[in-house]
Amino acid sequence: MAHDASHNPNLSGADPKDRPAGGNARFGAKTILLLVFGVLLVALGHPTKGPELARILGRFRKRHLDLIVGRVIDGLRLAEEMRRRDAEQRAAETDAEVIAFCGVRFMAETAKILSPQKTVVLPDMDAGCSLEDSCPPEQFAAFRAQHPDAIALTYINCSAAVKALSDVIVTSSSAEKILSQIPKDQKIIFGPDRNLGGYLARKTGRDLILWPGVCIVHEAFSETELLKLKAQHPGAPVAAHPECPAVILDHADYVGSTRGILEYSQAMPGDTLIVATEPHIIHQMEKALPNKTFIGAPGADGNCNCNICPYMALNTMEKLYVALRDLEPRIEIEEGLRLKAKKSLDAMLSMASATVGQGDLGPAKVTGD
Repeated sequence: MAHDASHNPNLSGADPKDRPAGGNARFGAKTILLLVFGVLLVALGHPTKGPELARILGRFRKRHLDLIVGRVIDGLRLAEEMRRRDAEQRAAETDAEVIAFCGVRFMAETAKILSPQKTVVLPDMDAGCSLEDSCPPEQFAAFRAQHPDAIALTYINCSAAVKALSDVIVTSSSAEKILSQIPKDQKIIFGPDRNLGGYLARKTGRDLILWPGVCIVHEAFSETELLKLKAQHPGAPVAAHPECPAVILDHADYVGSTRGILEYSQAMPGDTLIVATEPHIIHQMEKALPNKTFIGAPGADGNCNCNICPYMALNTMEKLYVALRDLEPRIEIEEGLRLKAKKSLDAMLSMASATVGQGDLGPAKVTGD
């Protein structure tokens, strides 16, 4: 939904220095602003929303803030890029201090885990994740205790507390490479996404102990409606995210992360692609490839709109403005917990840093369950 800044006292002409008493903003500080795949990312390139957002953010740029608007498609790619950026910025004498993370909470937590010296703000603390919600740390700890001989490979879409209980964090693009480095006789717990874990088990032949979590966005796709759509567009390939259920992946010509799907859309020979993931990615495809047609895979009602992530949608331009103005709400992680969580992230980066964010799980579809 577009918001008119001229009708909002927090946005229209309000000078950031005139924030309410108690505000914490230091506008002389340098700021990194990362817009993650979601409504704000779409708004930035939107013909009507884009100028409004640019105008709001322009106020901060005028106050000597370094504003980096980046599209970070994979949550761990964000973390790795921030980790690299820290080293690069020290070398280049750049001192960005603030990260406004317009994504979901586990992504912002990952940023704080890897960059504890920085201020990390999330426009809406209720921007969670169904996968994170499906894996409470107490229950995950009990699950691990039931399998004492197993190590835990855990998808990045989880809380800091679950990361602290894990041995290695993985992304959709790094998981297969990490699996290949683990002895085949080693028992492995994979959570919290049973669909991604099931896909990896079928593709690699590994016997994984799956935590029963799902992403509500990808779980909503309908095989029946997808087959109807394929019949309407014969010859159009299907690109799907591995968080989709097996019945959807069985019909996919390409399975990969969001970045991988974007790259597949550029490389494919045809001019029409059916896309089975959060539908905001289609906006980016249309911008990059205006001569191609991209169709969102439908849910049970035949409409792809049911697959919009409700958590990402909690981020709005007003909330972003207030977060930058007040530097609240902030992500804070207890240091002992942060260090434990960082071990699993560091393990991932050491085992598969070259693949983080590259997004390719491969073109071959994997059938069966």
